[in-house]
Amino acid sequence: MKRIVLIILMTACCSLGLGAQTASRSSTSTQKATADSYNALRTLLLSELRSTHNSAEWFFPIDTAVSDMTPEQAKWIPTNASGKINPNANHSVGMIVNHLLFWNANALAQLKGGPTQNPNTNDETFNDFNPAKWAKTVHDLDAVMNSLEELVARTDDSTLLQIARTIEHISTHNAYHTGKIFYVRKLQGSWKQDNDVPK
Repeated sequence: MKRIVLIILMTACCSLGLGAQTASRSSTSTQKATADSYNALRTLLLSELRSTHNSAEWFFPIDTAVSDMTPEQAKWIPTNASGKINPNANHSVGMIVNHLLFWNANALAQLKGGPTQNPNTNDETFNDFNPAKWAKTVHDLDAVMNSLEELVARTDDSTLLQIARTIEHISTHNAYHTGKIFYVRKLQGSWKQDNDVPK
């Protein structure tokens, strides 16, 4: 549903922006409609980012997912009954957070016009996790997510329209992996069952 709303808002921003540019004299109502469309788009994108970062809405965000985890808990990888790594859950929480940090930081660098990293395989973004740096990894992810939110909040309307799809994809990616974190924590027994739904 949010994707549909995003598409509608992006279309409205483009249409109103182009209409305002081609008209020799743009009316006050057209300018207001354009501003309202961009404000609605900005609000939606910020809501998407925050709901996966630190604002519990329909599901718990990443900051709740990793709160109070020790480095030992963060490095635990699920195993099956025979003690082998479960192929359906083959990453630790720390590995998932490291992966999120990599891709959020990479997207932020791209959106700011800076250099990005291109791993040989996606596995590299998970496997580089160091339990000794767990607290720093969590802190760095929080900082990058704050920076993404600040970028969306402060960018001009034209740039906002250009980055909207990337922000949408970042938010979807973050939500997907936050769900995986909860799955691993439940397998581990480190997530309290009474905390399943935000209140």
